[in-house]
Amino acid sequence: MIAILDYGSGNLRSALKAFQNTGKNVVVTSEVEVAKSAQALVIPGVGAFSACMASLNKVQAKEIIAHRVSNQLPIFGICVGLQVLFSESQESSEQKPESGLGVWPNKVVRLSNPILPHMGWNTVQAGQGSKLFNGLNQEKFYFVHSYAVIEPAGQVSSWCDYGQKFLAAVEDGPIVATQFHPEKSGKAGLKLISNWVDSL
Repeated sequence: MIAILDYGSGNLRSALKAFQNTGKNVVVTSEVEVAKSAQALVIPGVGAFSACMASLNKVQAKEIIAHRVSNQLPIFGICVGLQVLFSESQESSEQKPESGLGVWPNKVVRLSNPILPHMGWNTVQAGQGSKLFNGLNQEKFYFVHSYAVIEPAGQVSSWCDYGQKFLAAVEDGPIVATQFHPEKSGKAGLKLISNWVDSL
């Protein structure tokens, strides 16, 4: 079973439909034990980092993520669901960054492009050895964000460019995350989701 974490943020309906397309049993849940024990957990995300973290804290996300990481249980973060897996974000304040879940040590920073948010379709350069992008190198995916990570993370980093190079996806054993929305990225997005499900 794949559990999509319902913490009041994210396109739950479109995410549910996209992951159900794989033929897997998919549930939307805010129950801690279900999120901890599911075969795989999806963390969607839309909106501001600080608001998402506040909502995640209400559903004991730190406990859920710590349990899954220590037991090597699969996690898939999407958009802000990727950003919250890092140590902190400058979105609220550059002087006093907001703490994330700390799976990876990098910081989330504001993109330097003067036209923000980065919204629409953009090409992703798959990292060497990527399983997530199997058959998908140089495909376009749908982005909508103003903040990103600009350093490598995990075992495989895939990249996008919007006036500067930024992290489009991370693969780190059982934990993967994308800055773009695969559930809104048409056939390429469904293929990427299918690649992930095949790896479970």
